[in-house]
Amino acid sequence: MSDNPLQLDNVSFGFGSIAVFEKLSLAVARGEFVAIVGPSGCGKTTLLDLFSQFRAPTSGTIQCTGGVRMVYQHDSLFPWQTVSQNIALGLSHITDAGEQRRRIGEMLSLINLEQFGDTYPHQLSGGMRRRVELARALAGDSDILLLDEPFSALDYLTRLRLRNELARMLEEFPRTVVLVTHDIEEAAQLADRVLVFSERPARICCEITLELKRPRELTHPQVVQTVHRILAELGLEHQDRHLAVLA
Repeated sequence: MSDNPLQLDNVSFGFGSIAVFEKLSLAVARGEFVAIVGPSGCGKTTLLDLFSQFRAPTSGTIQCTGGVRMVYQHDSLFPWQTVSQNIALGLSHITDAGEQRRRIGEMLSLINLEQFGDTYPHQLSGGMRRRVELARALAGDSDILLLDEPFSALDYLTRLRLRNELARMLEEFPRTVVLVTHDIEEAAQLADRVLVFSERPARICCEITLELKRPRELTHPQVVQTVHRILAELGLEHQDRHLAVLA
């Protein structure tokens, strides 16, 4: 089994005359958490589409070894199904009804929503719905988790809480993770490696490795240093700290 379940080799891709990537190469190691940040429209979500094989490259090769689950920016829970039924969608590979019920209970416990199994999505807060979506993605037998700005629609305090929740979930259910985010603090708090993309055609203009256990405090010197370095790479080093979340 490859040590790099996700790999791009000299990949080019574009929309008509708009070049998104030109000969981009990138490898993600097994069990690694990689965050992608960069200007709006630089191709971050397109990268996830390529990894998930939703899109095919114009040239170059893509390797994706293992099952993939994706959590999108917008709520993707089925409103007519309960929390338990939504989580069960990630357990379709389990045919034994008793084992499936046990796993649903395990996932409800993981996200601290044991009393909400029969609740419908519209009865939950935005943060609770995100936890259910993460549980559904982690419940399956996939090896790779692709996250497309999963917390961007939530308020700041809820995002802070969910970063810790995600770190805790990944302790219980390790995955290879690629996170696309506009939130630089989020990248610095969660990722083993942060890749800063340039404007289109995107290239990796900076790579930062963080050797810190998760969850991390926002005030940890290495987290603060990483945020400042990313801002500097994006030409925002003299801006107010609230620009750590890019529009």
